[in-house]
Amino acid sequence: MHKDIRLHGMMGEQTEYFVMVVGNDAYQRYFFNIVQEEDQLRIFSPGNEMIVSPGGISYQGNGGNFCEYMFGVDQPSSDLSKPEIINRLVMYGARSDEDGAVQFSDRTSGSETYDNIFFEGNAVCNYFYFVHSSLLSRKLKSQQEELVKRLGKTIKRSEAVGEERDDVLVSELFPLLKDETSQLFVVKLINRYHREYRDLFRSLYFKNKKMSDEDFSRLVSLASKYKIDRYQQERIRIDAMYRSPSNKRIVDEYRNILLACNAKGEISNLDNARLTRLKTLSVRNKIPGALFYTLDEMLKKGRNLRNDEERDYIAATREILEGIFFREIEIESRIDRNDMLKLIQGKKKAMEHRDHSFDQLMLDASKVCDEKIRDGADSSLLDGFSYVITYLDRFDSVSNLISQLAFMENVRINEEMLRGLLEHKAAFNNLHEDCFQELFIRELYANAYLGSFGRSKVKTLMEGLAAIEARLSTIEELHRKLTDIDQEERIAIVLLEHVRDRIRNFYSKFTTKSDQEALRREVVEELRTKKKISADIPDHLFDETIFTIKKEAMYLHSLLPQIIAERNVGLREDFLENSGLDRFYVEELEREYYEKNGLDIEGLYQIRKGLS
Repeated sequence: MHKDIRLHGMMGEQTEYFVMVVGNDAYQRYFFNIVQEEDQLRIFSPGNEMIVSPGGISYQGNGGNFCEYMFGVDQPSSDLSKPEIINRLVMYGARSDEDGAVQFSDRTSGSETYDNIFFEGNAVCNYFYFVHSSLLSRKLKSQQEELVKRLGKTIKRSEAVGEERDDVLVSELFPLLKDETSQLFVVKLINRYHREYRDLFRSLYFKNKKMSDEDFSRLVSLASKYKIDRYQQERIRIDAMYRSPSNKRIVDEYRNILLACNAKGEISNLDNARLTRLKTLSVRNKIPGALFYTLDEMLKKGRNLRNDEERDYIAATREILEGIFFREIEIESRIDRNDMLKLIQGKKKAMEHRDHSFDQLMLDASKVCDEKIRDGADSSLLDGFSYVITYLDRFDSVSNLISQLAFMENVRINEEMLRGLLEHKAAFNNLHEDCFQELFIRELYANAYLGSFGRSKVKTLMEGLAAIEARLSTIEELHRKLTDIDQEERIAIVLLEHVRDRIRNFYSKFTTKSDQEALRREVVEELRTKKKISADIPDHLFDETIFTIKKEAMYLHSLLPQIIAERNVGLREDFLENSGLDRFYVEELEREYYEKNGLDIEGLYQIRKGLS
């Protein structure tokens, strides 16, 4: 039975360390000393040394460092393609050759600052380790290779790393050394400031996937107090959002589809429909687009996965940029309205097809522009490029805001945002009459996933903006109308959840009007007690809730079994179009039905085929 000794301390106010020494005779050996005048902790064994100091950590001998992968950490595609690999492992002196094979050397000594450790690895928790064993080879590069073979697989797959369960971690690793006289040395480093920021964000976000202005101010205040840079704040928030179970399922499914496409070298129409559906769902679930962009870049690795879409928009973009910025710079050649509209349409198509070549073209153009200005070109060139960037930024801003308004619940939209939308609308319509409607609204109304509340909010927005432009209304009035719709949506969501739970448990009690009235009283009382609502529930919302639940029951018990048996896509579409039910929720019901009845989920995808 192995034993372990643990040391715990601080290096400054920010970095916390835990040292664990594991072995059958761990209590009988000296393994550390403290240099008080230099405030250093030295951990050692024959041939190995690690020094924890105020500025960072230095090491020599065998071993390496590991941590749980975060979104934002550069993750090799070989690891990304294996869902079971959840941790990053770096061995001292190891390098990848051109073929991707790992090569080891005897040059294993080095040092790292704490800033770099928490930047390159996990923002909160990182581990360092080395091993003393008489069974290891004498040469360091051989020791490193042997340690990878013995410990690497477990380290990269252990859930104990991310959970910081050190007792479980050492019990997993030490027996793999297969040497009763060996010692395992593990140093855990914690960034206390990052951990406090992460824990606060988790507690606020996991409540309902949104934050009040007061909660966000707490985050900003904490980051300012500890001087946490914006990049670390962003990756900590993204990682925390990814680990929300509902988010993780969507992102992991997106990754799995991309992995399959990567293996085939193409994205089929069915794959594209699935990816599009997941991206649309991600907007509704407030999942940051950075998660999907990171997956695209990691898995494609510069490869253009073939699909059936002809990329004429990329050719048009290249032609405009090269003609103006590259070849014709000596001629007065400005981007006119027609050129600008083509660029915006190209960006829109590139976003729809997850094609990052448009962004690469813009990046290349930016670099050439900077070089030519540096070499003495007319400064008007920079003005022309700034004109392009301004419009593309406008497109991003409007597209994100309208998508959130259409597909997300309880979206905070303020009067300042509405004023910005008015300005953007005028700018787009300056390119082409009704351009704003064509770019952002027309296709949105045709989106099968646009729910009734989303449609109402978008319709109210467009009518309100037109009325303001005609000086028949005000920003304040439009803001009030959107707030009222949002409030009604919030009540409808809470009401549907609570009524559905009660009907599932006491269905037979609520078939008559009097029973429904009793149900209403019970639900209202419960919601008021839980402080979910403050006012009475409108009659039409309660009636619509009852009707919705009846339609859901009819679909699950009558129509869906028939649709599956007959593979009747038309019957499914007819129900979805005429029932008024939210497609996102119906698809979730279908998924649960397939899982509950042990059906092949691929059959469901085939039934949905062709939807976007």
